[in-house]
Amino acid sequence: MGRIRILSDLVANQIAAGEVVERPASVVKELLENSLDAQATRIRIEVEGGGRKLIRIADNGHGMVRDDALLAFERHATSKLRNADDLLSIATLGFRGEALPSIASVSRLQLETRVADEVSGTLVEIAGGNILRVEDAGLPVGTTITLRDLFFNTPARRKFLKSEQTELSHIAALVTHYALVHPTKHFELHSSTQALLVAPAVGNSADRLFQIFGRETSNYMLPTTAELDFTRIGLPEPPPWKREEDYVAPDPGFLRLTGFVSKPELQKLNRNSIYVFVNQRLIRDKLILHALSEAYRNILPPTSYPVVLLYLEMPPQEVDVNVHPAKTEVRFRQPSFVHDFVRDSIRTTLTQARPAASFVTALQNGPHGVSSSLLLDVSPLPGSPDGGDSIPQPVFGATFRPTTFEDGRAEPMGAKGEGAAYFSNGSETAQWDIPNPAEPVKSPTFELAAPIVPPSPGRFAFSGHCIPVGYDSADAESNYESAAPQQADTLTALSTLKPLGQFRDSFILATNDEGLWIIDQHVAHERVLFEKVLHDRDTEQIQRQRLLMPLLVDLLPAQMITFAEIADELERNGFEAEPFGPRTLAVKAAPVGLQGRELEHLLEEILAIPDRNRQTENSEARRRRIAASIACHAAIKINQPLELSKIEWLLDALGKTEHPTACPHGRPIALRYSHKDIQKAFQRI
Repeated sequence: MGRIRILSDLVANQIAAGEVVERPASVVKELLENSLDAQATRIRIEVEGGGRKLIRIADNGHGMVRDDALLAFERHATSKLRNADDLLSIATLGFRGEALPSIASVSRLQLETRVADEVSGTLVEIAGGNILRVEDAGLPVGTTITLRDLFFNTPARRKFLKSEQTELSHIAALVTHYALVHPTKHFELHSSTQALLVAPAVGNSADRLFQIFGRETSNYMLPTTAELDFTRIGLPEPPPWKREEDYVAPDPGFLRLTGFVSKPELQKLNRNSIYVFVNQRLIRDKLILHALSEAYRNILPPTSYPVVLLYLEMPPQEVDVNVHPAKTEVRFRQPSFVHDFVRDSIRTTLTQARPAASFVTALQNGPHGVSSSLLLDVSPLPGSPDGGDSIPQPVFGATFRPTTFEDGRAEPMGAKGEGAAYFSNGSETAQWDIPNPAEPVKSPTFELAAPIVPPSPGRFAFSGHCIPVGYDSADAESNYESAAPQQADTLTALSTLKPLGQFRDSFILATNDEGLWIIDQHVAHERVLFEKVLHDRDTEQIQRQRLLMPLLVDLLPAQMITFAEIADELERNGFEAEPFGPRTLAVKAAPVGLQGRELEHLLEEILAIPDRNRQTENSEARRRRIAASIACHAAIKINQPLELSKIEWLLDALGKTEHPTACPHGRPIALRYSHKDIQKAFQRI
């Protein structure tokens, strides 16, 4: 008897589930993307036990007829592809047709769906891949999928799931991502104890950014937009002898970039606050992440990361989304072109904005804010230590009154919320009336004050702003209008500064109409020299000075190997050096301003490349790293007295640089203590 056998459909589906269903958040992702493909405008997600006990996703999309509802659970059944050519231009989020059968094979699933043209809908119940019942039911238009007991028949997979709070945080982050990229759709995420996210539909991405992250974070974000034609770099056309008579040249389309990038003063400890979407698909692409880090190179410290909300739009044929089972990675047809476009667009935005750091903000928050990323709080609220089914407390102060519903379910009122939010635990329902600041508060029967929530690792990186849980539309518009500062804080005013003197021979004090400025003289001169070195190197105008006696520098064997690799770049930056023995370097000339012990320290620093960067450092990164080291060692030092004319020259030169925000190593150069802050400090306003 032969050894090779064909697997049953059940086993094949469970194997596919290992690729598609990594954790409960993977289930939410697949079902949420199906709802978006169905043109849903309202999506509600309910989760219990971190997704182990229950996942329910309800939408108002176009729904399915009875035959489609049954066919959807067959392997490789999809409404989004017809032939192999469609794989070259995928315009939907889902397309493989493996998600529903894979999910149904490892859970107890119930599907409720109805199309607008049908009088009744269809209910399908499946357990472990086996269909238990199919019947007609009175249902609203759209689709509701309920999953219970995820991985009930694969206990090994269930054991590898993380804690309830960890799994819930992954789901919360996923829903937040898609709420950001679809601002005109209504999203809700509810756990068994609290409403994690209720995001009514808004007009644009800026409103959604403010709605989810609050005023403080949105004030640190800079809008960015760019567009480039694919005419010269699009898909090549077939030769004339292969074209049919009715051949029409395809439209090459455009590469568009929109979104928001953070000012340098807003920094995070990891990449969790970088949200990138390609054709409205959430991705984690190494190419885009590298382009972002290159855009912020020499603006942020190497260990810090920005907050980015980036939308990329391009013709579907220019990007291949069928390269990863979870569809979180993509492959671009023109990767270097996309990389350079993203890098240059964001760097141009930062150059033109020239954002200025506030002295008060820097003093209160520090360079990294108060957390490593912007995440929803999924910690249990006080009063429910066991994470039970008690009615959750409001996210912010609100008036409580018990409310009952005939169907036992709780739904928010209106597309944008109408001053109320509802919560339900299945047996008891409560309504929270959201107070309108524009109206006087009436005395209720009784009030419950919102308890103090203990801090948790998942809370937002700002204080005073929480997820809105329904509000008056007029109030929302006023909040959005006040989200942006009255006047952007920029460093354009550096040219108008009048120096007052030095503080401890290290910091320059200056003033203008905007307020009092404090400038770090070392990092300011470092930025000036850094951009000068880059310019002179590119135009071959580097000034070098010959040493009276060659400087002999002893190096380690690894450093001698590194010197051989970067000797040409060192020569272009003004060095003249050659090996003098197996482990000694003889330096005959160096850039102006470097000599003696400072020159020796500089060479040791340049040649000491960390192992993690040795394989990934390209020529551009090496050029900027060497320029940053030269600028740092040649710049004015702290504890160095400066004449008034020298201070005036430094401020004038700093104002002419492209990025006067931070030194090449990411430290802030100038802090402004505004006139308004001074008035507040003296209680004049």
